[in-house]
Order: sequence, then C-alpha cells, then structure tokens
Amino acid sequence: MGEREDLERYREVAARAALAAGRVILDSPVPEAELKGHADYVTEVDRRAEQAVRAVLGKETPEIAVVGEELGGSGAGEHWLVDPIDGTTNYIHGFPAVGVSVALISGGRPAAGAVHAPYLGTTWTAARGQGAEQDGAPLSISTASPEKAIVGTGFPFRREERLEEYLEVMIPALRRFEDLRRPGAVALDLAWVASGVFDGFFELALSSWDVAAGALLIEEAGGLVTDWSGGDDYLSGDILAGGTAVHAALVELARAVATTGP
Repeated sequence: MGEREDLERYREVAARAALAAGRVILDSPVPEAELKGHADYVTEVDRRAEQAVRAVLGKETPEIAVVGEELGGSGAGEHWLVDPIDGTTNYIHGFPAVGVSVALISGGRPAAGAVHAPYLGTTWTAARGQGAEQDGAPLSISTASPEKAIVGTGFPFRREERLEEYLEVMIPALRRFEDLRRPGAVALDLAWVASGVFDGFFELALSSWDVAAGALLIEEAGGLVTDWSGGDDYLSGDILAGGTAVHAALVELARAVATTGP
C-alpha cells in the first residue's frame, strides 16, 4: 500500500482500538481510585482499557511499538501513543466528559489517530493530509473572531510551580475572549475545537498522549496547533490551538508572559 492508504488504515485501527477501550469503560462499574501523584488518579479500569487498546494495536500493527499512560513503553521511532481514560477524575466522579485517545506518531508528528467519547457515543478520527471526521462527517475549524470566541482550557494541576505562568495567560484570556470553558478532558477539548464547538484551547504541562490525537484533528480540520512560543513542539505538553485569529491571539498572550515573566 502507499502512504495514503497506510494512514487511512491506521486511522481505522486507531478508531477500533479507542472503541475497544470505550466498551471496557461502559461495561465496568467505577472502581476505587488510586493516587499516582498530586490530584492525579488511576483505576483498574484505566489499565484494562489500555490493555484493550493494546490488544487491537498488537493484532493489527504488531510491528509498531505502543506507549501508554498506564502501562508505559518505548517511544523511539514510529509508535502509538495511548491515553486509555483521559479525564479519570471526571470518570470517578460520574462526569461524562471522558475520552480515549489513540495516535500514531511518525517522524515526530501525529500521523493518524482517534478520540472516542464513550459516554457521549461519538468518535473523531483523522489522518495526515486526509482531513478529520466525527462519526464519518467532515470537520471544519471555527472562524470566530477572538472577541466572540469560546476557548477551552485546563489548569496545570500536576505542576503547581507553573500555576502563576498559566494565570498570567488565563486572566488576560478572560478579557480577550468571550468566555472560557474547562471540562477536564484534554482529548475531548481538542476534538471540540476541531468540531467548531470551541474556538480555541490553551493549557500547560500536559503529556504527549493527552494531546497527540486531538492536535491532529485540529490540524486536519484547518486549524493551527503550536507550543506556547508559537513553535511546533506541542507534544512537549504546552499547547495553543484554534482557528487563525484565535490562535494568533493565544500566541500573543503567551509570548507576553515569556517576555515579562510570570
């Protein structure tokens, strides 16, 4: 197969893997949570959901390594990045903003992926150069102006030392945009940007498995995704995303903090 056909296949594989994890989530009672770190939880369902993803990926693409939030792995070269339950805190509290994220990283960039929302019954997919879809319908980024924009965000709760840096952007963002939203599941936040539900998104100190699939959705829906300097290293976890005007406004706010310091 050619590259285009390969990526389309990987998109389909990512979707099947994410749906397999979703079935585990829906079919399981919510168990007791374990604390991995400050405000950072894991459950046995997280692990079983990741095992379900790995079972699909291992069968369909045994030659590609898998790196998951809960079960680890090596990220050298081409590999899958997996977040089996994005929004574990939401999950254990019964808030249905819960996602599964599966992305193929090739050449240091997301190349194919899927985000699945099991409680919402919807799935987003994308492949590099082939667009993004939600349940088979093409996606297109919002073209809202900053003053009319609803922008998603998340707090750097695992990295409290970066809270002041975040607030130096969040407070001006409250003035720059129409409003902010914080559902607490990054993969869904980014999928909603790709869908035009949100007009942009910003957050600090995430993990690569949080953002990889969602960032690809946004890029393939016609949006922009960068790190806080406006560069392309968003897989490091500092991410700005949106349509052209909203993204430009976010970069301006973030660069102002970089210039003046928190």
